[in-house]
Amino acid sequence: MNITILTVGSRGDVQPYIALGLGLREAGYSVRIATHRNFRELIHRRGLEFAPIEGDPRQIFEQDVGQKLLTADKGPITLLQRTFTAAQPILFQVFDDYWRACQDADLLLFHVLAALPAASIAEKLGIPAYPAYLQHVHATRAYPSPMATPLPLALSSLDGTYNRLTYAIGDWAFWRIIRPLINRWRERTLGLPPYPRQSPFKGWQEQPLPFLYGFSPSVVPPPAEWGERVHVTGYWFLDGSADWQPPAALTDFLASGPPPVYIGFGSMVNRNPEETAEIALRALALSGQRGLLLTGWGGIRDRDLPDEIFKLDSAPHDWLFPRMAAVVHHGGAGTTAAGLRAGVPTVVIPFFGDQPFWGRRVADLGVGVRPIPRRRLSAGRLAAAIERVVHDEALRGRAAALGRQIRAEDGVRQAVRVLRRHLAAR
Repeated sequence: MNITILTVGSRGDVQPYIALGLGLREAGYSVRIATHRNFRELIHRRGLEFAPIEGDPRQIFEQDVGQKLLTADKGPITLLQRTFTAAQPILFQVFDDYWRACQDADLLLFHVLAALPAASIAEKLGIPAYPAYLQHVHATRAYPSPMATPLPLALSSLDGTYNRLTYAIGDWAFWRIIRPLINRWRERTLGLPPYPRQSPFKGWQEQPLPFLYGFSPSVVPPPAEWGERVHVTGYWFLDGSADWQPPAALTDFLASGPPPVYIGFGSMVNRNPEETAEIALRALALSGQRGLLLTGWGGIRDRDLPDEIFKLDSAPHDWLFPRMAAVVHHGGAGTTAAGLRAGVPTVVIPFFGDQPFWGRRVADLGVGVRPIPRRRLSAGRLAAAIERVVHDEALRGRAAALGRQIRAEDGVRQAVRVLRRHLAAR
């Protein structure tokens, strides 16, 4: 059977699907991953087939509209509109690339942002398409939609009602923005009739097909109302290559003192990386901690650093994070997962999207502090958060215990088991 996986976004949106693809290949399936060209080498290095799609999320975030998306103090619907405004020029090409990648597929698995083209392609080809998401979309009173703005603490008594409402609002907003685009593409490229005015998302969730969620039930326990077709399998971790070796300067730094605090913001390009570096350095000094600054897309410029600080371009999270005293990051789903699995406390500085949700889960689980929104980040606030997670032994104990739980899970194996069982029953 040929399985094509459709995904889009940053490394955190691609790496889990490589892990899932490897598990499916081990189970005897042929696997192709369709995603951005900048992930070609990563996918080929793991021995999976690659199909390119247009676009590079980094370029979008580096543009003026992308910077406004990351820094504006706006609600999720406005941010959603801005995201699609920034991406609209390439969306039709992305959809066309997906269509080409699926020509010989027998089954599609897809990221939440590829749901509409995947469903349309499956309809045209007459093959099944199963959601494989890194964030949940099923409504519940237990949690808000990952794309929703959390209620202020003063209104927390309304959480259940508000939480459930966020899904309907999110579906309505997304469908209103994407419907004209997907319908134009369905008619032009696939020769399919347009979707009706009503959003198809709720209907899809009620179909007798498995929904795979690639996060830990220890982090987001599945509510009973989700039903038996929703499978929270555990995270789909892709560990670093076995032949990766840390640079000598890094191992020397780690051996020269107590574990440092990791600070990195992944794919979140900052308009002023020097300002972010100054906040990080000042917070580490105020809290009396050694630090490891990851440059990544944030691009912290070359500068003289004190001996207590080490600057690193990249390193596998599964190797690096267990060696840290705590991790400070943007709250992306993949980075959050890696920090939690390492069993170290977390400080989340969310920029947008689902990042505030993961930051709040970290705090609610008692394995980190409440998230500090990027627009409110200061050296003082960050220093106070670092001091708390480094010195609160009860918090550190909870983080270590959660890490053991997550390490005992095997999300890839469980996801493959669910898929094989369902395919055998068709």
